[in-house]
Amino acid sequence: MRDIRKPDPASPSALGPGGIDSGALEAELAALSRADVSTLRARWRWRRLYRTHPPRTLRRDLLELAVGWKLQELSLGGMNAVTKRQLGELARTLADKKDRAAIRKVTLKPGEQIVRVWGGETHEVVVVEDGFLWRDKIWNSLSVIAREITGARWSGPRFFGLDRTGIEARLRSRHGSVGQ
Repeated sequence: MRDIRKPDPASPSALGPGGIDSGALEAELAALSRADVSTLRARWRWRRLYRTHPPRTLRRDLLELAVGWKLQELSLGGMNAVTKRQLGELARTLADKKDRAAIRKVTLKPGEQIVRVWGGETHEVVVVEDGFLWRDKIWNSLSVIAREITGARWSGPRFFGLDRTGIEARLRSRHGSVGQ
């Protein structure tokens, strides 16, 4: 196995953000599915990737996923600090066995966009300093906007998916995906 951190000098453009040869990464990932447990533990030097010994009881499929994840992270880059912090908070909440349905309050910042599809129409709301911009008008409340869209009394945060799945809705809105 060649070291994926050493690119082929003939193709310097094949390096990913982590400085790893992308062609070598593809070959390594393909080889993972054919490797047995002992090969996964030894060949990809678990200790080098994770700075610890591999768990003895880790199933082969999970070992393959963990090694593949780490190789891709080294090649393509890992999660940003905000995502790591949010996952850490979620892990602590689950570890404390608190009410799993309770999600922390979402704080919307000016410039963030909330998207909701209703009745076949996509509604985009932008958070501004003094409220919410929707259809070229500033509104004081998401609930009023939800009522205008549906014709029924709705909780605005619930309608836009900010009550139970607030973290996920914020991540969707930052990446431009349309909410449900």
